[in-house]
Amino acid sequence: MDDVAPDAPQHALSDLPVDVLLFLLGSRYCETDRLSNIAWSMFGHVPKGWPLVQAICDFVHKHIAFNYAHASPLKTAFDAYTQRQGVCRDFAHLAITLCRCMNIPARYCTGYLGDIGVPPDPAPMDFSAWFEVYLGGRWYTFDARHNMPRIGRILMARGRDATDVAMVTSFGPSTLVGFKVVTAEVA
Repeated sequence: MDDVAPDAPQHALSDLPVDVLLFLLGSRYCETDRLSNIAWSMFGHVPKGWPLVQAICDFVHKHIAFNYAHASPLKTAFDAYTQRQGVCRDFAHLAITLCRCMNIPARYCTGYLGDIGVPPDPAPMDFSAWFEVYLGGRWYTFDARHNMPRIGRILMARGRDATDVAMVTSFGPSTLVGFKVVTAEVA
């Protein structure tokens, strides 16, 4: 189960470890410059730390409609904000960007997320994106798409955004002929 720590505090910028500072900066899919004023107008009044990250997740969860038909390798956080539809990576990119705008280090995560501990879904999960934030001296998992702690995340990679953690980099035409991921809870 994802850890939950409602009292986890936000660090002052001057107290952040040097290796965490990178996750405050804008990146390819997380345009902090385009969303900073929006973030501060929506979340500037929210208590810092865990409550702020949860408020951002609540907003993103309600703001974006999940739909595989609206997946695009070119969609940025600002695009997801304005288009209001996308896939898990769009939820993650928007939440990461809003967190960074509010001075909370946030990094992109990709991996597998099965449907363990939740009602069966006719479209079972496979690859998934979520994010982590640095609060109270450690990284915590958040998932703006599902907006609830989940069981059984299998982390493949972390980075600034999806650019850093591409599952496939091809140098010419390629065709995916299929894949299947199966996860099961271990007692």
